[in-house]
Amino acid sequence: MSTSETGTGTATGAATATGARPAPPRRAAGGLRGRKPLTYALLSAGLLVMTAPFLWMGLSAFKTQRDLGASPTVWIPNEWTLANFRELLSLMDVPQAFFNSALVAVFVTACNLLFCSMLGYALAKLNFIGKRPVFAVVLGALMVPGNLLLLPKFVMMSKMGLLDTYAALVLPFAAGAFGVFLMRQFMTAVPDELLEAARIDGAREWFIFWRIVLPLVKPALATLTIFVFLGSWNNFLWPLVATNDPDKYTLPVALATFATDPTKADGSNGVLMAGAFLVVLPVLIVFVVLQRHFTQGIATAGLK
Repeated sequence: MSTSETGTGTATGAATATGARPAPPRRAAGGLRGRKPLTYALLSAGLLVMTAPFLWMGLSAFKTQRDLGASPTVWIPNEWTLANFRELLSLMDVPQAFFNSALVAVFVTACNLLFCSMLGYALAKLNFIGKRPVFAVVLGALMVPGNLLLLPKFVMMSKMGLLDTYAALVLPFAAGAFGVFLMRQFMTAVPDELLEAARIDGAREWFIFWRIVLPLVKPALATLTIFVFLGSWNNFLWPLVATNDPDKYTLPVALATFATDPTKADGSNGVLMAGAFLVVLPVLIVFVVLQRHFTQGIATAGLK
């Protein structure tokens, strides 16, 4: 046996005798350092590809017509201007469309937070007849494409006489299968012992749900808020079908109608970019405000 082998065996035996684990073999530091620049380069390239259209939209909203038609392309405006926004406000009823979108998105989000969390709590923590079939229906609803329900929703709203009303824009989306499934999955992690202790102390189910369970699933509520608000704010097809009154148009529908009207838009890319910027801005604000809870909710979901 060679001297090196003897030394290795002695060191391993000593580590075993003292209860300590032998040190793992060291990896080549140069290999790890060499991977980091490549990883950063790939991530930066992906970030650039994803954000480039948004950057172009946001910058073009503040460009003059000369910069918009310049060749080669001008990314950073040589002269920042608000003329596109002023022209948009003069040609289109932006405040009314913005109010409609905000009203519908807020009500749809509030209804989903309430109803989805209530049904999720019932499916996660309560025992009742038909619990499993109800959950099976929720899972089945996740598999149905949303556009497939467009005609039944339209017929239902028409029979109820709710077309061209805010109720037609809110009621079909007051609760969603995704929200129920999300809240149910998060609420299963709430300890049953905590709820039983509250029941022993005389707490009713509504108190347990409102004061104990909901504060424990704030990350899930924030995640659901972002997804529902984003979907409601950007919803285009249903408001286009359910409303004929321009006063009830949401911002995406009003902007699309404005863009296809040659007497108003007249091919002005700057005005259209200003309108698209106004559509995207509220969603970005909501995401920034709830970003911490959203990332916490995604991380928690990954640990389950």
